[in-house]
Amino acid sequence: MPMESGRRQGVVVAIECVAGGSRAEEWGPGSSETVQTGDVVEELLIGVGGGRGGPAAHAAPFKGGRAALQKLLHAAYKRGDTSVEVRVRRHAQGQQIVAAGDGDQLPAAATAARMQACIVPQEAVGGGGIGRSRQYVLRSIRDPNYAVGLVDRMESECIAIRGSRSSRVVCALSKAQLQDGYVSYPWEKKMREVLPIPNSSCFLSMLILPTALDRAGTRYNSVEDTLARANTWILSAQASGVPLMFLNVQTEALLTKISGETASATVNAGSVADLPHLANASLYGFEDYHGVDIGVVKAVRVWYTAAAGEMPVEITLEEGDTKLGFAISRTEEGFIYISSVMEDDGDRQAPSTRSGLRDLYREAKRSSKLLVISRVSGHKVLPWMVSTSGAIRCFDTVSLSQKLSLHRHALRPILLHVLMWDGRSDAPSRSREPCPLPQPQSPPFAQLPRQNSFACVEQTVQAEGDAGIMQGRDTAGDASFRFHHFSLPNNWV
Repeated sequence: MPMESGRRQGVVVAIECVAGGSRAEEWGPGSSETVQTGDVVEELLIGVGGGRGGPAAHAAPFKGGRAALQKLLHAAYKRGDTSVEVRVRRHAQGQQIVAAGDGDQLPAAATAARMQACIVPQEAVGGGGIGRSRQYVLRSIRDPNYAVGLVDRMESECIAIRGSRSSRVVCALSKAQLQDGYVSYPWEKKMREVLPIPNSSCFLSMLILPTALDRAGTRYNSVEDTLARANTWILSAQASGVPLMFLNVQTEALLTKISGETASATVNAGSVADLPHLANASLYGFEDYHGVDIGVVKAVRVWYTAAAGEMPVEITLEEGDTKLGFAISRTEEGFIYISSVMEDDGDRQAPSTRSGLRDLYREAKRSSKLLVISRVSGHKVLPWMVSTSGAIRCFDTVSLSQKLSLHRHALRPILLHVLMWDGRSDAPSRSREPCPLPQPQSPPFAQLPRQNSFACVEQTVQAEGDAGIMQGRDTAGDASFRFHHFSLPNNWV
């Protein structure tokens, strides 16, 4: 008997996970609300929440071990008392068994945990794989996918299991990866509701191509020269009175096919050693897998925006409007602006007066700024590119005058957007960082460069059949045209 008692010493009934086993349950903050593999069963309450008299409590040590508890679970299942609560003792990770007197071994301090469960039968393969026997497991009430069984184990084995779990946690932490994915976004709705101008950005840009040194386009100026041109364009536009603010500048690679003399004249990017030669080159080439010579042109894109945003000016037209009441011109940098406005003829107000365009023009004149038109009916009319010959690509004032005249004849309202400037009392206040480029002091408004602007606003209106449009072609790209027959609505904001 003493030998048998020593053989049984240290044997406990422990928990073994048989279904589920979520890592979040095992290692997360909710681990104290459930039982885990390696926990030692201390007490089993059968019939929790049942009839009078309370649940039947069975505390450790359990005579007969796991087999005895299986008999209790079987009897309870037959009676219909399937609600149980299992209370366990959990060893701390890395905990060791300390020696006590008289050769006994006692576990160090441990934490307690419990789980509300129900008794569920489970078919198990019998000994030797022959026959089947009914075993009972405990299924968690909080997580029906989590179920545990009962096994006989040595106390030291339970502590070893907890220690191995600690190493698994460290290993899982080192292998844990953050997951990413795609989520839908209501772009159309946001672009309509959030942007100041629906479906259009406030970021404006100008693309400057490198200047060609020959007609064949085999040699180009350096990137530094293109950057200097970009800087000149920004500063000149600001000096002429265009209310824009510099944002950023970047180089932009444009692919093109080259051959012959052009290919031989370009820098060959064939190895890493050639990279220093490409730093300031505006054109370099390489050969693709099919033997085609590909050229890369380094252009410069300047990003800018309006100094104080863009203001919509709506011009409504009425029967009897024979003139719009303003004239337009274009700066050397390609910006179209209001160059003059006319006074009202008697008691009838011109469309420019009704829309508030005349007041905006006068305020811009007092601030030594140009009233630049940025959009017509939502379409940008700003310059957008400088060619390799140095010419600025911008909108034609002839076609713009024709479009506005057609609006007048159709009595369709015209929506213009104009660039606003800082310092206006009714302009929206916005926190803006200073422009990194130095801005030269603007000259007086009377000295601002104008191209073919009309000095006399009281000119005789053309015949009605001519639709008030000057039909001369703007071949030089710098002529402006007087608009007599358009009107702007009176609800500018």
